[in-house]
Amino acid sequence: MLPALGDIAAEQTVATEITMNKITHLLNYLASIPDASIQYHSSGMILYIHSDASYLSVRKARSRASGVYFLSDPIPTNTTYGEFTPKLNGIIHVLCKIMRNVMASAAEAEYGALFVNGQQAVPIRTTLEEMNHPQPPTPIQVDNSTAVGIATQALKQKRSKAMDMRFYWINDRISQGQFIVFWKPGPTNLGDYHSKHHPMSHHIKSRPTYLHVDQ
Repeated sequence: MLPALGDIAAEQTVATEITMNKITHLLNYLASIPDASIQYHSSGMILYIHSDASYLSVRKARSRASGVYFLSDPIPTNTTYGEFTPKLNGIIHVLCKIMRNVMASAAEAEYGALFVNGQQAVPIRTTLEEMNHPQPPTPIQVDNSTAVGIATQALKQKRSKAMDMRFYWINDRISQGQFIVFWKPGPTNLGDYHSKHHPMSHHIKSRPTYLHVDQ
């Protein structure tokens, strides 16, 4: 729903018959899941984030940032985040945002999405801590190795130094120990689903991951 609503909102001032068709398509999708629900199970209260971006997927050469936030158990000792897969709980927040900047590369779009998700995560972390659920550095999964390298300062930047200055906020928060950014392959990134439009077959296949479906 969120990518569709974002596109409709971006076109509302210059709406055409195509915009009306998009609205009808969205309403038909909503009619297909009249009893949508999310199921939560007992778990730890550690925040996990999957960050993703779709490059040049929006009109006027814009890109879309997305993110999925859920709570689960802490990582076992002597385990790296690249090896650990937390048990998926019900999603507590979904980010789907059209970035205003025109990104120069897919890596910059992913880096920008990482910045946006980091800013969204700060008040959630604060809320959890005030509810007596101390938070370790929040793990953020990204499927672009270049964006991860820039954020963690594992890469020596050359041309990528021209990226928007605001995005380097995430570097500072990582160095403060507020976040841990790591890479895992794209198919395991839950944020990908909310970053672009998909055919009906993919919606049906992905529905059990994000919604409660009676067996």
